[in-house]
Amino acid sequence: MKIFISSDAMNWFHEEMEVKAGDKIRFYARYGGSSPLHDGFSIGMTMDTPIIPSVTITIENILFFIEELDEWFFDGHDLYVDLNPKAEELAYAYKKA
Repeated sequence: MKIFISSDAMNWFHEEMEVKAGDKIRFYARYGGSSPLHDGFSIGMTMDTPIIPSVTITIENILFFIEELDEWFFDGHDLYVDLNPKAEELAYAYKKA
């Protein structure tokens, strides 16, 4: 399992979340909503500090990660984070690893 962040998504993180070098962003399973992988659960994202990360990627000295306890949500899929230009918000895609 891997995390991929597009350059457009990185721009969104800088503009909307005002991330800077040294910040840490966690992707996690959130109760509610829906995703292509699970009904009743969707992906959440927050600034956080890793405890037991299972997947990490560092871009521009910003750490993006998924905790071990949220691995089940991704069900062996890679996470692709991009920008939906019409909605001007992040868009997530999941591809079998």
